[in-house]
Amino acid sequence: MVNGISLGSIYALIALGYTMVYGIIKLINFAHGDVYMIGAYIGFAATTYVNLGFFPALIVSMVSSAALGVIIERVAYKPLRGSTRIAVLITAIGMSLLLEYVMMFFVGAEVRSYPKLLSNTNYHLGNIVINMQQIYIIFTAIALMILLQFIVHKTKTGKAMRAVSIDRDAAQLMGIKIDNTISFTFAIGSAFAGAAGVLVGIYYNSIDPLMGIMPGLKAFIAAVFGGIGNIPGAMIGGVAIGMMETLVSGYGNSMYRDAVVFAFLIIILILKPSGLLGKNIREKV
Repeated sequence: MVNGISLGSIYALIALGYTMVYGIIKLINFAHGDVYMIGAYIGFAATTYVNLGFFPALIVSMVSSAALGVIIERVAYKPLRGSTRIAVLITAIGMSLLLEYVMMFFVGAEVRSYPKLLSNTNYHLGNIVINMQQIYIIFTAIALMILLQFIVHKTKTGKAMRAVSIDRDAAQLMGIKIDNTISFTFAIGSAFAGAAGVLVGIYYNSIDPLMGIMPGLKAFIAAVFGGIGNIPGAMIGGVAIGMMETLVSGYGNSMYRDAVVFAFLIIILILKPSGLLGKNIREKV
C-alpha cells in the first residue's frame, strides 16, 4: 500500500496535466508523458553536472518543463485551434514521437542511473516499512496538489482558467485573454510532469528516452477514471492506479500489472464513461 501510494502520487501529478488541458481545450495531449521524460533528464543534468540538491533540481525541472509546455502549445497546438479533433490528436502523437527521438539523438538510447539525492533511511511503523524517498515523494506530491488547488480556486488566473473551461466564448467577451490562459494551463501541467520525472528518477534510479510512454498512458487512465477535466478526480485516479499496480505485483504476477490497468480502463469506459467524479453532459444535436 505504501509503494502504491508513492507510485500513485507520481501518476497523479502526470494525470493533472492531462485533465487540466482537456478541461480547457478538450485536447488529449499525448506528448505530456514525454514532457515528464524530459523533466527527468533536466533533473538528472542539474544534479549530475551542476551538483544541485533535490529541491533546487526539482524547481529547475519544473520551470524548464513549464517553458517546454508553452513552446509545444504555441508551435504545435495553437495553429490548429480551429481544426478537427482528429487533426490535433494526430499532431499530439507526432509531437510525442518527435520529443522521444530528438531526446534520444542528443542523450543516447542507453539507460542512465540517477544520482542518490535522498538517504535510504527506513522508518518502521509496526510491520510497515517506509523509507525516506517515499516520504519525500508523497509529501512533495501532496504539496504540489495543494498549490494547484490554491492557484485554480484562489487566484485571478485560476478564475480565468475555470471560466474558459466552462464557456470559452463568454470568457473572451468578459475580457479574458484566451491564448494566455491556455498557455498558462500548459505551463502548470508541464511543470507538474517535470516534477514527476524527477521523483520517478529518484524512486526507480534509472531514466531513458522512452520512459514516458507507459506512465503517460497510465496517467491518462487515471485521469479518465477520476473524470477527465476534474482535478480532484485526477488525484484520486492516480493513487488508485498506483495502488492497483502494486497490489497486482505483490499478490499476483508483476507481468500482468499493465494488462490489469488497461482492462480497468475498458471496464470504466463501459460502466461509467464520465469517470468517478465526472458529469454526464448533454449536448444538443
